[in-house]
Amino acid sequence: MTEPSFMLFAGSSHKDLAQKVAHRLRIQLGQISIETFPDGEIGVQILENVRGKDVFVLQSPARRPNHYLMELLIIADALKRASVRSIVAVIPYYAYARQDRKDKGRVPITAKLVADLLEKAGVTRVLTMDLHTEQIQGFFNIPVDNLYARPLFAKELKGQGKQDWVVVSPDVGSNKMARKFAEDLNVDLAIVDKRRINSRSVEVNALIGEVKNKDVLLVDDICSTGSTLKIAAQVCRREGAKSVHAAITHALLMGDGLEGIDKLYVTDSVPPAAGHTKAQVVSVADLLGQAIERIVSAQSLSSLFKS
Repeated sequence: MTEPSFMLFAGSSHKDLAQKVAHRLRIQLGQISIETFPDGEIGVQILENVRGKDVFVLQSPARRPNHYLMELLIIADALKRASVRSIVAVIPYYAYARQDRKDKGRVPITAKLVADLLEKAGVTRVLTMDLHTEQIQGFFNIPVDNLYARPLFAKELKGQGKQDWVVVSPDVGSNKMARKFAEDLNVDLAIVDKRRINSRSVEVNALIGEVKNKDVLLVDDICSTGSTLKIAAQVCRREGAKSVHAAITHALLMGDGLEGIDKLYVTDSVPPAAGHTKAQVVSVADLLGQAIERIVSAQSLSSLFKS
C-alpha cells in the first residue's frame, strides 16, 4: 500500500473526533507526545518523520481555550521546525470568535489576534466550521475554509417526520443562519428580538412571527451558558408553541440553562458536555474528512460550502 502524502495529528482537546476523521480517511493518527509540566508549561514532541509532508492538526479549543490554543501553536511550531511542507489547522470550533469587532471603547479584537498567532506559528491554512461571523476569514492572510453544519442538521430533522416546524432565531444575530435553515426545511421563520445587557444577561423585547401550535426549532452557532436558548424557549411557549427543539453547532453547554427545550441537536465539533441527556449528536467527522481529502487532492471544496 502506498504511504499517504499527508498526515493527521490530534491535539489533546478532542481526540475522539480526530479518531473518527482518521477512520474516515483510512489512516492512523500521527504519533505525538504532549505533556504538561508542573508549572503549566506545555511540552510537545513529534514522534515520527514528517519531512515534506502535508500535515493536518485537529484541535477544538472548547472550554479551555487558552490552554488548547497555546497547545496548537506549539504543535504547529514543532511541525514547522521538522520541515513539513504545509500545516493545516483543523479547528472545528474557533475560540474567541465572538470577539470579532470593537463594539465598545478600549476592547481587543481577539479573533484577529488568534489569526495572527496561528499564522506566526506556521499554519498555512485553516479548516473550520460555522464561524460566528464570516468576516473572521478576512482576518487571515492564508486560505480559510469555513464549513457548515446546517445540511447535516437538515437531513437529521427531515427524518423526524414532523410537519409543523417553524425555525426561530433566538436573536437578531442568528437571523441569517435561521433563514437558511428555514429555506432548507421549507418552513416559516420567526425571530426573537433580544438585547444583550452584559456577558451573562439578556432582555427580550418581542417575538416577530407566528409559533402558535408549531414545533419550534431554535438555531444558533454557539451555546455557552444556554441563557439565550432558555429565554427564547420561554417566549415561544408563552406564544403557544407545541414543542421546542434546538440545533446548535458548537454546544459548549457550560450552564444549566436548557429549561423548556424538549430536544437538543448538536454536533461533535466540541466534546460532549456531561449530564445533558436531551442532546442528540450529529457527527461532523465525515464532512471534515471529505474536506481534508479535497484539500490534499487540490479539488474544489465549494460543493461542501452550503452557506
